[in-house]
Amino acid sequence: MTKVTVKTLPDVRGKYVENADLSTLTWFRVGGFADVLFSPADEDDLAHFLRATPTNIPIFVMGVGSNLLVRDGGVRGVVIRLGSGFRQVVVDGLKVTAGAGAIDAQVAKRAAEAGVAGLEFFRGVPGTIGGALRMNAGAYGGETKDVLVSAVAFDRAGKRHVLSNTEMGFSYRHSDAPEELIFTSATFEGQRGDSKDIIARMDQISAQREETQPIRERTGGSTFANPDAALSGGRKSWQLIDEIGARGRVIGDAQVSERHCNFMINRGNASAADLEELIESLRIDVQEKLGVELRWEIRRVGEATQ
Repeated sequence: MTKVTVKTLPDVRGKYVENADLSTLTWFRVGGFADVLFSPADEDDLAHFLRATPTNIPIFVMGVGSNLLVRDGGVRGVVIRLGSGFRQVVVDGLKVTAGAGAIDAQVAKRAAEAGVAGLEFFRGVPGTIGGALRMNAGAYGGETKDVLVSAVAFDRAGKRHVLSNTEMGFSYRHSDAPEELIFTSATFEGQRGDSKDIIARMDQISAQREETQPIRERTGGSTFANPDAALSGGRKSWQLIDEIGARGRVIGDAQVSERHCNFMINRGNASAADLEELIESLRIDVQEKLGVELRWEIRRVGEATQ
């Protein structure tokens, strides 16, 4: 398609950046450029942009790039990244309302400080609330669906929608909400708890994550969703990868983590192609050797280089 420029887009109060280097915004630190990166000022600015932007211009929304693999050829069209106008966290009784750009761990912390229990698992989820809504993110015994009351989103025409928990169509690491929807905020509800106890639980989650995951590396979140226990014999994705002898496998400068087999590492000079080839090799080998299909949890976007 023809390269998108700011001249082809409506005037906004937020910020446009042409030829934005997306590798600087992803945890893997790989990937190409976006034609245009757009950071809306607020919901009204986002709605105006959506209404006024021609429908033939592709739009993709990214959070902090934790569970995202941007291919080396970059992303055509407009990449929307929700900034400071979408990061507020407000507690009202047992309800916690957070912008879609708020970091999951910060939402957990704010809830804990207010004595709201039940959101501690967000401490172990890398990413933002928008991503958590899209994939029913969860960790350490909790999932987004367990605490969500409702979510606010805008469609491609700029129309505002409020979706209930049921309307989100949650399942394991998945939501049936239409792909075109751009989430801007969500309201969760927990239970009354003691702040000290909640924070202690969060500290345990943080320590366990530090001990078992390569969080100090250039990595993403979990690469594959865990398969159905009945099909995998109760084995999780990392156990299946370990069973085929792929712990530490290297392609280019991409490596399967020695610490946790379901995490991939950019050792410094990996390309997105290296990472994608490595991950696909794991998926294929597990299927062929163990008869279990692994499903990508990390999202792939953009074009491969020729």
